[in-house]
Amino acid sequence: MTTSPTTSAAAPAIASATAPAAGPATRAVGQAIDWRLRFALLSLIWGFSFLLIKVGTGAYAPLQVTFGRLLFGTLVLAAAMAAKRQGLPREPRTWGHLAVAGLLLNALPFSLFAFAELTIPSTLAGICNATSPLWGMVLSVVALSEDRPTRRRVAGLGLGFLGVLTVLGVWQGFGGVDPRGTALALLASLSYPVGWIYVRRTLGGSGHSHLSLAGGQLLLATVELAVVTPFFTSVPDEFPVLPLLAVAALGALGTGFAMLVQYGLVSEVGPTTGQMVTYFVPVIATAAGVTLLGEPLNWSTPVGALVVIAGAALTQTRSGRGAARQS
Repeated sequence: MTTSPTTSAAAPAIASATAPAAGPATRAVGQAIDWRLRFALLSLIWGFSFLLIKVGTGAYAPLQVTFGRLLFGTLVLAAAMAAKRQGLPREPRTWGHLAVAGLLLNALPFSLFAFAELTIPSTLAGICNATSPLWGMVLSVVALSEDRPTRRRVAGLGLGFLGVLTVLGVWQGFGGVDPRGTALALLASLSYPVGWIYVRRTLGGSGHSHLSLAGGQLLLATVELAVVTPFFTSVPDEFPVLPLLAVAALGALGTGFAMLVQYGLVSEVGPTTGQMVTYFVPVIATAAGVTLLGEPLNWSTPVGALVVIAGAALTQTRSGRGAARQS
């Protein structure tokens, strides 16, 4: 089975691109809770991630927020690996590929979103995240020879980017939206399909478990931020509790725990259904930002978001013949 050309913002593409299906023990644990409830939980966690980024960057530098996020996420996966008695990969070649995957799927997009939210609302960041399937379609056509565009998918691409222009209020000079912050958020969304394609080409069929590869990926992403962060930030003079808790929740729940939930979903219902979480994230991010942070909401934001989601969904549809080949 192949996968759709994107993954959600908070999860690496390894979940659906590399390891074999989960064993009986893993399925038993996952099926203890109906997959629809886990789907809803994952949507809530990832939707609130953008609010948590905004709260975290209110007191800490963006790179510090990202480092904390990766650190807490890695600790969660380390605990899961210890519980399941799984080790990290040993091959140097695999570690090299995981280092690149950690950069493209974690360190870089997480940092870009954190920098973006210094100047744009969390609602806009969440909507920009929904453009990942659009970027994914464009890149997969170029990089993956088996992915061919159909009229429906091309229409979805155009519709999706029309939705982005609607969100930005292009007819009124972008409606006061900071172009730099928006560009950073869109670049973060672009980084995910780039990373997915890299993972698919280098780690597909590696034989390692989802958990082992993801643990190594997050560990290396954490090391990358640990090396870079001291050169651009200084140790905070104080550690406000609420932003610190936001960073901890962002890492432990929005990265580590969410990845574990996503793996169970992908194993049970397949990558196509599992990745549909992406379409609910901007809705929840918008509701959370407006309700809890008091962020402004113009009519163009929800309307444009719905257009983006519809376009992204169209880019994931395939003809009946194509779908049969990929089952």
